[in-house]
Amino acid sequence: MSDDNNPFNILGSEKVPTQGGKPVSEESKSGDLNDRIKNLIGSSKVFLFMKGNPEMPQCGFSANVVGMLNAMNASYNTFDILSDMDIRQGVKEFSNWPTYPQLYVNGQLLGGNDIIMEMYEAGELEAILN
Repeated sequence: MSDDNNPFNILGSEKVPTQGGKPVSEESKSGDLNDRIKNLIGSSKVFLFMKGNPEMPQCGFSANVVGMLNAMNASYNTFDILSDMDIRQGVKEFSNWPTYPQLYVNGQLLGGNDIIMEMYEAGELEAILN
């Protein structure tokens, strides 16, 4: 059976990738918003702000980035921006990036879905993650 019509099968692969994403939540919602965001990003070498979680993404772009990370067997943490409006708006200002998902590696923003897709297809994402 072909998954050509499945919008969540962006990679076009029949193999099931490893689930490497781990949703995280904040231990404390008190304190400076930028510090809260830095703590989330710092919780893992690879960190993804997304809509939903790796097992149930709430948008196609988030599902796409999760699919690429899983296809490379990456280990990463995620935060569901739909669960906290302060974080959702604060990350946009923190990163000066208006859309989600947002992928961080070693504390640095790599970009959103389009940039990550280009990096994945060029083999650059795998090089950065390894």
